[in-house]
Amino acid sequence: MPEPLSMGYPMGRSASTCGYCGPQGERSPARSNYISASLDSLQLSCKVYQQMIDRGWRRSGTWCYKPELRYSCCPQYTIRLHATEFKPSKSQRKLINRWNRYVLQGKPEEVMDMSTNPGVKAVPRAKTSSFSLTSAIHASEVGFHSEDSPAHCFEVIIEPSSYSSEKYALYERYQEQVHHDTHNSSSGFKRFLVHSPLTREPIPYPSSPPSHLPTDYGSYHQLYKLDGELIAMAVLDVLPFCVSSVYFMYDSRWEGFSLGKLSAIREITLVQEMREAGAPEMEFLYMGFYIHSCQKMRYKGQYSPSYLVDPVTCHWYPYKDCASLLDKYRYACFSDPSSSILGPAEPDDESYPPIGEETMENVRVRLTDCGKSIVIPIFMTNVMNFNELRREVEDCVRGLGAQLSKEVILTFDE
Repeated sequence: MPEPLSMGYPMGRSASTCGYCGPQGERSPARSNYISASLDSLQLSCKVYQQMIDRGWRRSGTWCYKPELRYSCCPQYTIRLHATEFKPSKSQRKLINRWNRYVLQGKPEEVMDMSTNPGVKAVPRAKTSSFSLTSAIHASEVGFHSEDSPAHCFEVIIEPSSYSSEKYALYERYQEQVHHDTHNSSSGFKRFLVHSPLTREPIPYPSSPPSHLPTDYGSYHQLYKLDGELIAMAVLDVLPFCVSSVYFMYDSRWEGFSLGKLSAIREITLVQEMREAGAPEMEFLYMGFYIHSCQKMRYKGQYSPSYLVDPVTCHWYPYKDCASLLDKYRYACFSDPSSSILGPAEPDDESYPPIGEETMENVRVRLTDCGKSIVIPIFMTNVMNFNELRREVEDCVRGLGAQLSKEVILTFDE
């Protein structure tokens, strides 16, 4: 089966406002490269997008962007966890057991202090030496436990990303209650968390996987339902080597159970289970961007073993080795610490090195001729004769790198 084509609209560099430091209206400028796959028939294969996030790209809906770390007040480093080597800490095991006890046995106050409520039956705890993460994470789910009359009905459903009024209602509550954002709309929710540029492609399991695992690469919603009510939802991309966490939202009534931390552990388990089911290349959980200067983002470094991608070489470095550089420098280069920058972000001087002729010769564009779309090398067009288009193409190619620039077909307005 041939790999689906990847096509995107190059948008070039663009300045925006940093969302991680200072109050609204007093934030520093940030700069990113953008590529859009939002127009009709534009798309990205899961293999190509996997390579893009390995180079520091990230998607928001159908928009893909790569922050310019040197010129950012709050550099955003791609972080990934080696899920197959992950061992839950004592506190993480407690979180799992606490949620399971609540679902199976009852009220939050009963869960808080089981020793003072002898009328409540405790869920047996596995000893540390025999703790099974997969068994524990599913212990309270419908279809996994054997309780005749659990206190609550808890389901986790993974489905292709789609819109529903129930999902939007949860999103609206989350934005208002947690982020104090009242400017929401169903169309904005769809653009941000429903629409995706990723093409669905079958996962090559050797045999049919368990029913709770995805059968295709692509974009998903993982729904958390308690007694039939949607209380949380994770937005995930399932890619050839990883599960990529896009977003997580929850009803603030359940904040005391640390559902965000539980969701991260559940996503780690998803990677492990897919690998065990016969997807041998599945190894990592990508947790988005790690921002050392933002205290709320530092929790991602608590999951081990984690790695950060170097902003220059795009090679991976252990988080534990990067932390000291991040403590010292605003912008850290892990491959060459002497290139790290201590001072505040400076304006982009736009003095980027030229792109090699060999790289540009491999760039292809899609054009429409007599109502038919054709794909041809860029040097056979006049695109590079227009200053603005040339800059957008060069910015995109520079962000993608030589190899990916061969695979992503650039598309322009007809």
